Amino acid sequence: MSSELKQEQERPPEPQRPVDIQLRGLWLRLAESEAEVEASQALRYAVFCEEMAAVPSEEMRTLRREFDEFDPYCDHLLMFDRDKPAGPDLPGEVVATYRFMRRAQAAKKGYFYTSTEYDIGRLIAYPGEIMELGRSCVAKDYRRGTVMQMLWSGIAQYVIHHDVVMMLGCGSLPGTDPDDLALQLSYLQRFHLAPPELRATARPELYVEMERLAGQDVDEKEALAKLPPLLKGYLRLGGFVGQGAVVDRQFGTTDVCIIVKTDLITERYFKHYIRAEQQAAESQSDGAQSS
Repeated sequence: MSSELKQEQERPPEPQRPVDIQLRGLWLRLAESEAEVEASQALRYAVFCEEMAAVPSEEMRTLRREFDEFDPYCDHLLMFDRDKPAGPDLPGEVVATYRFMRRAQAAKKGYFYTSTEYDIGRLIAYPGEIMELGRSCVAKDYRRGTVMQMLWSGIAQYVIHHDVVMMLGCGSLPGTDPDDLALQLSYLQRFHLAPPELRATARPELYVEMERLAGQDVDEKEALAKLPPLLKGYLRLGGFVGQGAVVDRQFGTTDVCIIVKTDLITERYFKHYIRAEQQAAESQSDGAQSS
């Protein structure tokens, strides 16, 4: 046996990525370098600060990146378009991103981001692994079904890999006037309020009443149509909202606390997860034939 072959056999296999989905030039996985995290922050700046109403700090404006003190403790899910070169440190342009934080990561930081807006003591006391989702954004030219499906499949892979039993986070509605969002907030309060044992409550100094159409009928169809797609996605998974909303003036949004038990993710999205794996294999095969 040659020494090269022996060394190859003795070399340990590369660790499996918690998330790894490839489809027609798009690659979804966790960030693996500081350069990749910074690229995700640059996308966040473009979407949150330039396209939407978030107010950046002077440092963010100078660096053209949106970031906070939680970033170093989190896992960052990135979607790369490998057909768009982005320099030697990146496999392609970052076109979508999500931020995840689990119990151990929150313990290192000291708390979850969500706890800056909500009392989440009941959620933290829930047995098993929990994860916080946040800072989700997609580049303007990529806001289509395929990309969103890949992101959901990536979440499913992450949930399965880490045996996550519950997800939480702050879901945002555009605008800082709760009265302008009366229909949406009242709908969420009436039809999707979390059961008491899972109910987070907005911090008293930030609390905004969600039931703003007391005594009036709520048009469910109209309310759903006005909800952001991401919020609707959580609700389709059986998600709940906490008690009370919070106005986030820095981001120009009104937030609600989202709680999703992941048994529905693994049940409803497992088939999509498998399909993404098959599509990725087909994509790799097509790429090999064309090269």
